Amino acid sequence: MSTVTKKHLIDRVTKSTQAKRALVKATVQNFLDEITAELAKNNRLEFRDFGVFEVREQAAKIAQNPKSLEKIEVPAKRRVKFKMGRIMKKRLSG
Repeated sequence: MSTVTKKHLIDRVTKSTQAKRALVKATVQNFLDEITAELAKNNRLEFRDFGVFEVREQAAKIAQNPKSLEKIEVPAKRRVKFKMGRIMKKRLSG
């Protein structure tokens, strides 16, 4: 397993499309910015056959420091949940 960065993806798209790297970089960044903006508005993003991104609320809870056993209140927070689409499930299952 290896880590693929945004730079690696931009390089691969540039090579496969023969588009200028600056254009591909701007397009990828714009796409990611739009996803972030929509999730910040609590909107659900659905990409057919790829998957769905949605924001879920995680309730506040009481946790415990394992070292001192002190009880700590953890505030509520928002998390992004991703559910795989049909094609991704098929490719990952082998």
